[in-house]
Order: sequence, then C-alpha cells, then structure tokens
Amino acid sequence: MPGISRSCWWAGAERSLLTLWVGGLWVAGYVVAPSLFASLDDRQLAGQLAGQVFRLISYIGMTAGSVLLVSAVLRAGSEWLREWRVWTLAAMLVLVLIGAFVIQPMMVELKLGGIVPGSAQATAFGRMHGISSVLFLITSVLGLALVAVGLRSGNRR
Repeated sequence: MPGISRSCWWAGAERSLLTLWVGGLWVAGYVVAPSLFASLDDRQLAGQLAGQVFRLISYIGMTAGSVLLVSAVLRAGSEWLREWRVWTLAAMLVLVLIGAFVIQPMMVELKLGGIVPGSAQATAFGRMHGISSVLFLITSVLGLALVAVGLRSGNRR
C-alpha cells in the first residue's frame, strides 16, 4: 500500500481486531441475548441460540486475543511486564478460555442431565451461569477500557 507504513497499517489492523472482538462482546451479551429472551416464548430455544452466539464470540475472542496479545508483547519488547495493556489482554484471553473450556462444558453437562426447577442441577446451573455472566462482564469492561485508551501507549492509538 503506497503511502502507508507497515507499522501504521498494523496499528489499524490491531484497532480493527480489538473493535471486532469487543464490539462482538457487547452486541452478543447486551443486545442479542436479552433480545432473544424478550422475543422468544421458548426460553430453552432462546438459551440455545444465545449459547451459539456466545460460543462464536468466544472463538473470535480466542483468535483476536491471541493475535493482539502476541503483538502487544512483541511491541513492548523487554518492558512487556510493565505494560498494563498486555496484562489486560492476557486477563481477557484467560477469562474467555475459562468460560469456553471450563464453565460452558460444565453447563452443557448439567443440561444433558436434565434440569428440573428447584433441583440440585438447577442450582448448580444457575451458579455456573452467574459465574459465566460475571466473567463475561469483566471481559467486556476490560475490552471497553482498551478500546477507549487504545492498544498503544502515547498518542499512537
């Protein structure tokens, strides 16, 4: 691309990737999921559809988070341990991984056993759902902070 430096191009790609991930988090969690439960009479169907959306956004998060984290570490060089943006990206990625590979499989297993309202399975499912929601909220807020200040220190956003 004539006239655009490689570092400028990569900074734009990083911003776009972060925006895709964080925007997807906010749309999935705070627009799509509530809309599904508000508009569908079948709560089980709404939950299945919301679960699909969250699964897809988890894959986006794992991919985008990995690329952004590696890029941030490489950019920070030997000072990466002092860079809060690196730690924020790492925390977001860890939260996504915990949700996708720990919490969600536990929820699926509970659902497969059949959830009867008021049962121990229902209580456990509610607990896992609550933990998942808190992890999602933390990830969303951390991502919003990164979008607000940018991935790069100084005036280079």
